[in-house]
Amino acid sequence: MDISLVDPEQSTSLSRAGGRRRDENYSSSAHSDTPLHPRRNLSFDTIGAQLLKAKHVHHHVHDLRFKERIRHFTWTWFTMTMATGGVANVIYHVPYRFNGLYTIGCMFFILNMVLFLFNVTMISCRFYLYPHTFKASFLHPTESLFIPAWVISLGTILINISEYGIGKAGPWLNHVMCIMFWIYCALAVFFSLGIYLVMWSTQTFTIAEMTPVWIFPAYPLLVIGPHAAVLANKIGKERGLDIVMGGFIFQGIGFMVSLMIYAAFIYRLMTHKLPKESLRPGMFISVGPSGFTISGLVGMGQVIPELLPDDFMGDGVLAGKVSRIMANWAGLWLWGLAIWFFFVSVGAHYSTVREGGVKFAMTFYSYVFPNTALTASTFAIAKALKNKPIGILGCVMTCLLICAWAAIFGLMIHAVMVKDILWPQKQEDRAEGGWEVHPDEKRACDPSCDSGVLAGNGVANGPQVPSAQDNTDGQKNDDGVMLSKRRQYGNTGQSASSAADRYIDIIGRSARTAQGRPEDMV
Repeated sequence: MDISLVDPEQSTSLSRAGGRRRDENYSSSAHSDTPLHPRRNLSFDTIGAQLLKAKHVHHHVHDLRFKERIRHFTWTWFTMTMATGGVANVIYHVPYRFNGLYTIGCMFFILNMVLFLFNVTMISCRFYLYPHTFKASFLHPTESLFIPAWVISLGTILINISEYGIGKAGPWLNHVMCIMFWIYCALAVFFSLGIYLVMWSTQTFTIAEMTPVWIFPAYPLLVIGPHAAVLANKIGKERGLDIVMGGFIFQGIGFMVSLMIYAAFIYRLMTHKLPKESLRPGMFISVGPSGFTISGLVGMGQVIPELLPDDFMGDGVLAGKVSRIMANWAGLWLWGLAIWFFFVSVGAHYSTVREGGVKFAMTFYSYVFPNTALTASTFAIAKALKNKPIGILGCVMTCLLICAWAAIFGLMIHAVMVKDILWPQKQEDRAEGGWEVHPDEKRACDPSCDSGVLAGNGVANGPQVPSAQDNTDGQKNDDGVMLSKRRQYGNTGQSASSAADRYIDIIGRSARTAQGRPEDMV
C-alpha cells in the first residue's frame, strides 16, 4: 500500500491549541484505502492511525550487540561508585563497633575500587568505539551534569584510603595521601568550574526545568572537607593545619555555590510544582551539600585544637577552643537544614509510591549517596555533643542505607537484563531539550514492543528524527524546551527514516505536548 507525503520541513506549522494540523499540501495516493484529503483538519490520532495502516514504518530491532549497548554507558554509572564509597565511609564512622564491622567496611571499600575500574574501562571503550560521544557527553544538557561523578568517585576512594589504609600501612602512605589531597582539590576546582562554564556558554535552561541535579557539578568540592578532617587527624601536626585550611576553603566554595542553587530550586517548586515522578530521586541531591559540610566542618573543628601552634592568632589555645565551638554550632544549624530537605524529598515520593513507581534509572543511587552524607553528619553531631540517642539514630540510618544500596544494585542488574538501561533512548544520552541523536545510532524497539504492534502510543521509541524547527537556535522545540545554541546532530545525506517516519515522530511529540505540560529535564 503506497502513500505519498511531502517533507515535513516544507509543510505548514502545527496548530497547538486545537491539536490539529492545517496543511494545504498534505495528500494521499489515489490507491490508498484510507485517503487523507487536503484542506481537511484531522486529529493527530487520526492521521497517525492512517499513516500506520498505510505503511509499516517501524523496523523491529529487539537485540543489540554488547558493543552497541556500550554506546549508552554514560557518566551516570559513576553514581554507583559514589554510593558504594559513601557506604564504606559511613561504616567507618559508626560509633558502636563490633568484631567484623571494620571488615564489612573494607569489603565495600574494595568493591568500590573494583566498580570504579569497571566504570573507567567501560566508558573508555565507549569513547574508543564511538569517538564522537566524548564531545557529545560534554555538550548534552543532561549527561554533562554527571561528568563530575567520576571525580566524586575518586574523592570517595581517597577518603576510604585515608580511613582504612593510613595506620595499617607504612608512613609512605601518609606522604602519598597528602599529595593526592591537593591533586584532588585541583581536579575538583577544574571540573566544577569547567562543567558550569560549558553549561552557561552552550545551553539554555528555564526555571521550569530546574532540579537539584544542577548542584551536581559542585559536588566534587563538597567531599574535600570530610577528607581533610580524616586526613588531618591521622597525619598529625606537621602538615595537618595546611590540610584543614584547604578543607575549609574548598568546602566553603562548594557549599556557597550549592546554597545559591538551592534558592533557584525553591523558586522552581513554588512556581512549577514538583518535578515529574521519574526525576524525583534527584531531589535527594539537595541533602548532600549540607550533610557533607556538617561532616567536614565538625570533623575539622574537632581536630583543630591539636594542630594550632601556641601563637596562632595571638593565642593558639583560645583560637582552637573557639574554632571547635563555632564548628559544632554551625554544624548543628546545618544539620537541621539537611533533615528538612530529606523530608521534603521523601514527601515528594508519596504520589510516586501510590501510583506504582517508575522504571529504574542510574539516578536511583541518589537515594544512597546524599544520604550517606546525612548519616555521616549525624555521627559527627553525636560525637561533638556526646549525644547517645543521635548516635543510635545514625546507626539505624546506616542499616537502612546498606539495605537501600543492596536493593538498588539488584535493580540495576535487573534493568540491564530487561533493557531499561544500556539501551537507546533509555540513558542520559537520550534526545531531549533540542539535543538529537547521531545519525548512525541504532533505531531499537522499546523492550515492550512486539513484532506487530508499535510501543507506547503507536510511535516508535527510537531516536527522534530532526525537523527544521529543531535546528533553530533560541526557539522552543516541540516539547517546549529552549534549544541550545550549539551544533546538533542533523540529517547527513539520506535520513534513516522516510517522510512518513518523520511525520509520525512529529505527531507523537505534538500529541504529548497537547496532553500535558512539557517534560522536565533532569
